[in-house]
Amino acid sequence: MISDEGLAVKTACRALEVTTAGFYEWRTRPLSPRAIRRVWLADVIREVHSTSRGVYGAPRVHAELRLGRGIIVGHNLIARIMRDEGLAGLPARKRFRRPGDSVTAIDLVDRCFARDEPDRLWVTDITEHRTREGKLYCAVVLDTFSRRVVGWSIDASPTSALVTNALSMAIENRTPRAGGGLIVHSDQGPQFTSWAFTTRARESGLLASMGSVGDCYDNAVIESFWGRMQTELLNRRRWRTRVELANAMFEYLETPHQPKVSSGSCRHACREGLVGVVDDVGDEAVVELADEFVEQVAERCDVVVAVVSATLVVSSSVRVVSDGGHGPDIAGCGEPVVLRSPSADPVRLP
Repeated sequence: MISDEGLAVKTACRALEVTTAGFYEWRTRPLSPRAIRRVWLADVIREVHSTSRGVYGAPRVHAELRLGRGIIVGHNLIARIMRDEGLAGLPARKRFRRPGDSVTAIDLVDRCFARDEPDRLWVTDITEHRTREGKLYCAVVLDTFSRRVVGWSIDASPTSALVTNALSMAIENRTPRAGGGLIVHSDQGPQFTSWAFTTRARESGLLASMGSVGDCYDNAVIESFWGRMQTELLNRRRWRTRVELANAMFEYLETPHQPKVSSGSCRHACREGLVGVVDDVGDEAVVELADEFVEQVAERCDVVVAVVSATLVVSSSVRVVSDGGHGPDIAGCGEPVVLRSPSADPVRLP
């Protein structure tokens, strides 16, 4: 080293406060057993690391030497030699990434999900589930007033198109009034902060709202829906193909699995709304029709909103009005009778 720097031996020894004789003795001294063993261990570690295709780190190299080759060596020595030789295993050490400070949309909900009428607050999110072919992703848009699924989309990849298609389906099904103050609430996932999703919401007159990063309580309603779906459908069996799971999701989302009311509460609410109207009409035939209507509605416990009418037309068919529009015919034929209350305000069943 001294000769490489072009320094005289005496000058360097004087500066380092060592003797010249000691320097020459050190230069000609053979390696110690400890140094020889370290050089030998470095060669063995390089061989093990190369055999593992660069995958093994210090813990697995240590296990290979101790258990596979019977070499007694400490873990710290192996880690120090690998660090000196520039060897490292995979995966690399994970580094903490601080969430970005940029906010796409503010939180307009603040965990207050209760609403007094439909199409005031929608919540949306994505879930995934495994099949033997791979994962399948589902996005859902939920109306917090009735807890009904108003839009959904299923795909094999969690792209922005997945959530945009679900939102487009909800907009087409409910046709919200532009400027009506409808809020669509989500988390800050990359799909919901994408240009496609935010542009679709803005063009439809929706107000975008997003919770904080990494806080499931800011979107608790949709998380509760996913929990129920996991229990009632996804975790009940193992799914072979994506198509099989997609068909099951379709049936679950489209069949009337939405919040149901009991027969007693449905019958009580319908009679409570019909009695005043029937008394005003004063027709025994209408009273019988109303009682038959109540009994048939009570059997259909998936009715969420029942509406009655001040102007009753005696007919052989009755139609139930739900919060999503006119429901299916109950029975009979001819012109349907839509029963509405005098105030024309929907009566929400418990």
